Amino acid sequence: MSTAVARAEAEPTAKTESPQEIPQPHARIVRDSAIVAYRNLLTILRVPTLLVTATIQPLMFVFLFAYIFGASLGGGQYREFLLAGIFTQTVAFNAAFTTVGLAGDLEKGIIDRMRTLPMSRLAVLMGRTLSDLVVNIVSLAVMVGCGYIVGWRINGGIADAVLAFAIILLFAFAMSWVGAITGLLAPTIEVAQSAGLIWLFPLTFISSAFISAESLPGPLRAVAEWNPITAVSAAGRKLFDNGAPPAFGTPTGWPADHCIEYAVACSLAILVVVVPLALLRYRKVASK
Repeated sequence: MSTAVARAEAEPTAKTESPQEIPQPHARIVRDSAIVAYRNLLTILRVPTLLVTATIQPLMFVFLFAYIFGASLGGGQYREFLLAGIFTQTVAFNAAFTTVGLAGDLEKGIIDRMRTLPMSRLAVLMGRTLSDLVVNIVSLAVMVGCGYIVGWRINGGIADAVLAFAIILLFAFAMSWVGAITGLLAPTIEVAQSAGLIWLFPLTFISSAFISAESLPGPLRAVAEWNPITAVSAAGRKLFDNGAPPAFGTPTGWPADHCIEYAVACSLAILVVVVPLALLRYRKVASK
């Protein structure tokens, strides 16, 4: 009897986790997303040319439109009009980071490794889009400084300015998910790089990001008026209190009159449609 008791005391007992120690599903998704985002940000720190690309390109657009085209479009007043459009265009173009990043992870087998880990599938995509949101914040900070150099100013209140940047970043987050599904559909990194620009360029330039939509011909004008990039740009100008040059026509119609609400609605609608599609595509790709 004493021998059995001594043996039982000597044997280690299995540790059982209490219900409090088991992470809840939502907490697990947040934790896994943060880990993936941290991994992606470390990649940017180790390859700083990625961050240089995200900052140099928008600066080139600022100086190109502000001083080369701006002189004939309204000078200093056009530069104030321009910056909200540049902000919106930059975060839309930065969706290419998500596209190329996911395509690269697929090609290098990193997605296969993540599939074998006990982690949420949503976290893989959420971590990628969150890390690219940080890149967008850095890009916006650089462009704000550049904007003040070329004469742009925030003429509205601080609360309005914060709301404007929040709307732009919400749109950036939505576009990152569009970039995610594009990257998951692309068979190679090279295809992903070109596929992202095929739809971004017309979407950006058939808008009022750089010019007044009133100057466009009939069909293009209708597209520009309802274009989400037009709405986000217009919402930024309204909240920053940046006027348009006198030669630019005053925008009319429901999207122009409700640009703030429409900009938010467009971003949320993109997320509602694209997030489930991206998850479905990820499940299909990860199951191969």
